[in-house]
Amino acid sequence: GEICAFKIHGHEMPFEAVVLNKTSGEGRLRAKSPIDCELQKEYTFIIQAYDCGSGPGGTNWKKSHKAVVHIQVKDVNEFSPAFKESVYKATVTEGKIYDSILQVEAIDEDCSPQYSQICNYEIVTTDVPFAIDRNGNIRNTEKLNYDKQHQYEIMVTAFDCGQKHATEDVLVRVNVKPVCKPGWQDWNKRIEYKPGSGSIPLFPSIHLETCDGPVSSIHTTIELQTNYIGKGCDRETYSEKSLQKLCGASSGAIDLLPSPTATTNWTAGLLMDNNDMIFKFDGKQGAKIPDGIVPKNLTDQFTITLWMKHGPSPGLRAEKETILCNSDKTEMNRHHYALYVHNCRLVFLLRKDFDQADTFRPAEFHWKLDQICDKEWHYYIVNVEFPVVTLYMDGTTYEPYLVTNDWPIHPSHIAMQLTVGACWQGGEVTKPRFAQYFHGSLASLTIRPGKIESQKVISCLQACKEGLDINSLESLGQGIKYHFNPSQSVLVMEGDDIENINQALRKVSYINSRQFPTAGVRRLKVSSKVQCFGEDVCISIPDIDAYVMVFQANEPKITISGMDHFARPAEQFERGVILLPDIRIVSTVTKTEHPVDSKEHDRANKPVVLEEMLHNLDFCDILVIGAELDPEQECLELDHVELQGKHLDATNSTAGYSIYGVDTMHNYEQVLRQVRYRNWYTSATFDRKFRVKCSELNGRYTSNEFNLEVNILHSSNSNFMDHVSHMIVEPQFLQSVHHPEGSISAVRSSVVPSVATIVIIICVSILIFIITLGVYRIRTAHQHSSGDNEGSKENEMDWDDSALTITVNPMEKYEKPHQTEEESEEEDIEDEEEDTTSAESDESEEEDEEEEEEEEVIVQKGDKQNATRQEQL
Repeated sequence: GEICAFKIHGHEMPFEAVVLNKTSGEGRLRAKSPIDCELQKEYTFIIQAYDCGSGPGGTNWKKSHKAVVHIQVKDVNEFSPAFKESVYKATVTEGKIYDSILQVEAIDEDCSPQYSQICNYEIVTTDVPFAIDRNGNIRNTEKLNYDKQHQYEIMVTAFDCGQKHATEDVLVRVNVKPVCKPGWQDWNKRIEYKPGSGSIPLFPSIHLETCDGPVSSIHTTIELQTNYIGKGCDRETYSEKSLQKLCGASSGAIDLLPSPTATTNWTAGLLMDNNDMIFKFDGKQGAKIPDGIVPKNLTDQFTITLWMKHGPSPGLRAEKETILCNSDKTEMNRHHYALYVHNCRLVFLLRKDFDQADTFRPAEFHWKLDQICDKEWHYYIVNVEFPVVTLYMDGTTYEPYLVTNDWPIHPSHIAMQLTVGACWQGGEVTKPRFAQYFHGSLASLTIRPGKIESQKVISCLQACKEGLDINSLESLGQGIKYHFNPSQSVLVMEGDDIENINQALRKVSYINSRQFPTAGVRRLKVSSKVQCFGEDVCISIPDIDAYVMVFQANEPKITISGMDHFARPAEQFERGVILLPDIRIVSTVTKTEHPVDSKEHDRANKPVVLEEMLHNLDFCDILVIGAELDPEQECLELDHVELQGKHLDATNSTAGYSIYGVDTMHNYEQVLRQVRYRNWYTSATFDRKFRVKCSELNGRYTSNEFNLEVNILHSSNSNFMDHVSHMIVEPQFLQSVHHPEGSISAVRSSVVPSVATIVIIICVSILIFIITLGVYRIRTAHQHSSGDNEGSKENEMDWDDSALTITVNPMEKYEKPHQTEEESEEEDIEDEEEDTTSAESDESEEEDEEEEEEEEVIVQKGDKQNATRQEQL
């Protein structure tokens, strides 16, 4: 009647049932070992109850019916969420908003849905443009920019439904990919150019990105913008006359806008930019060319050249703006020839004088060009070969679009006035004045009577010294077409293959052939058009805006050296004396070395290196210091054969001699060494002083002022020359003193004695002669005395104190006509005694010399003081 046991039927169930009360049959089901929900969430088994009636083998037990037991294991939140990946990566394109960039996923090993499910994700990193939803999808909250940030790294965590977060956050790396933009890549905005670098590539690594577009052809234009440098580009800044000589232009050009000097002072009142010899006219100024500068008859052939920068004329009714005008000086207002601008037209007026044929003739020639009013520099040449007049602008030929005829001017005796920047109105007004003023800038205005210029010379005169270049044209590749404009400031390239175009553009370079280029910025612009198959234009290529920075050249120091003082007999000056037989012109530049390991405080002690450099000169002047040369009796002269084969010319005046033209320093030296000074009336002249000064680039770099003094030795001075070695006179024996080899330029210094120096030499020679005789006389007397006193000890100290004995002057005799022989002997003995006394004396040399000076003064006073002198001796 009692329950003795409960039995569980099932395979290795971790449970057991124990009887608590046999009578009532109450029992308890319990676990035999720890239960893990993660291993098994629930159990199902059968249990039966047994009574106590069993025998020894338990065979007689009675058992109850079977009861099914179902056990569910309640979960404990013991595990944290863990992400499936250690790092998540994604790549996005800039400029887009994504719904989902990527999904992160975490798991939880807990068994129950409450603790095993991930209920939330969260971005731990702050201030990032991303968000995440409960399913782990990450999206961007704003458009990403590749230029702003290439990559984002964010940390993400996860929470289960029991709000337990992951023990380790996960890294999510989002890469931003730039939008494929068609265009040129891998180029530098700034290109540096050092003077003397030759040709340097502008874009050595450039390539074109087309974003896989089906490109059929590419058309690229490279433009070098230099219109704000000088007169439109970097040109040589020599004077117009020097440039014309350099380009082989025919001689005889007359500069109407020269630099203001004593002889060319008509431009002194004009506004001027000294660096580039540019004259600015503001509508209020004009310049009168003095009579005699330009011949009255220009003949049927002549040339006018000028640089002009001009903008649109102000006002509705634009007046004529005169560049050059030759009109009546008084009484009438006739214009004989003129060049002027009117309504953006260039007009040349030429009224021929009346002759036998009184007929209509071409008188006005009109050119209508956009460049006349574009506010840019242009080079104009008017070639007159009457009745044909041709205009060259920037090397291109233009025929006049309109030619009007007029009657010839009847002859008169009225003087003419040539003007620049305005026209002289001599008649029809109460007082003659300027009219028709020019507004703009002019430079290098010249007129050449009797000749016209060739196309070759015209091209040379306006040639730019900087431009675009292509390195190794032969390696441009197949299918590349290219074209330069005349000034090489624009290059057009066209091709079908992208790689060939890339290679060609890498060979485009900048070159500046000037030794001293104008420093500053040169802007570069590259524009491209791309055509695709079947389409006109498929993708747009942005322009390249870059610039070339041209550095300042090292400034040269031009040094003139040579013999700076000499004297010649007057007869030589009548034949002519070479002024500068050994002149030397050297140019050096200072370069500072920059040691790599130099410290701040050592910068003051940087090693400075002087380097000799070779460059051209454009003029050297020999100026007369003091009164100008008198053409009646003196002149400077040069055999013009010396100028042949050189780009040099020369002008002579009473103020000096000027050699000009672009040529080497060596050629200038050769010519200067042949300049002679002649004076065929030397009696009134004793000396002349000259100054030599040279220039490069029209005064941009100037030399030192080398001064030369010349002395004329007249016949009275020539007598002195008989006593002096002829090497003082003869120029071929003059010595040159050179500096050591370490110095860059050996500065020659020849010292030639003047008249005063010659007199000093003669005096010194006489003094030496007298002293020599005195020494000989004393030595003779001393030998005579020592023969008489052979045993004397004083003999050993005969000439210990030579200073005292030299000052005695035995040439001066103080004996009277009746002086006896005994007295003479006595005087000799006194001389000997003086010498012995001086040998015994132990006084200083200074005291001896003072005593000797006193003795000389006393001796020169005659017989009366002779006794006193003997007492002192």
